[in-house]
Amino acid sequence: MRLHGIGALGIAVLLALLAAGLSGSGGCAREAPKGGSEAVEITEYDGVRLDPYFREYDNSIQGPQSVDPAAYRLEVAGLVERPLSLTYEEVLALPKVTRAITLYCVEGWSEHLLFEGVRVADVIGPAGRKGEVTTVVLYAADGYSTSLPYGDVARLDLMLASSINGRVLDELRGFPFQLVAQSKLGYKWIKWVTRIELSDKPFSGYWEQRGYSNDADVPKAWLEGD
Repeated sequence: MRLHGIGALGIAVLLALLAAGLSGSGGCAREAPKGGSEAVEITEYDGVRLDPYFREYDNSIQGPQSVDPAAYRLEVAGLVERPLSLTYEEVLALPKVTRAITLYCVEGWSEHLLFEGVRVADVIGPAGRKGEVTTVVLYAADGYSTSLPYGDVARLDLMLASSINGRVLDELRGFPFQLVAQSKLGYKWIKWVTRIELSDKPFSGYWEQRGYSNDADVPKAWLEGD
């Protein structure tokens, strides 16, 4: 796992986190539970070493969530022509994408992982847009929320991951789906996604309401350090 300099802003945020004693769906802390797929883990991709699937911390606001795949529904709502309620299997049946991407935490660490899942565009596309959609809001099973500009979701071709390094997500890693928000800081990488809402208004999620930037762009200095 690679470390990056935090800088003045990162230090201020870290101090605020420590003072609050909290960690968000994109934060970092707590003991990891057991679990994970029995599949053989992929440790290298395109000649680049991957960071491990299992880790010693939890980055959630309510602890790892146990989601029943049989009862799970991914809701697509808001400014849509046809609201959707997709089962776990229906989401998995969408075209697969595989990408090796680095997640950067606001605290300064990073991990390079191989994500497999489906494109957000393929999830929300069948619902159709109604009106001028500017914001995509995502909600999680633990009450966490965040948002991204609709333009960023399309420009970055964001995905919902169902597996990491060839292993199906477990409770810690965000089963059933985690947003993979490349070039955005970790608090945008919402886990246990249960609802995607299209909106024409700005939205401040859990950490954004607590002073975090809604842009959440990874500092260029961190990217250049890879």
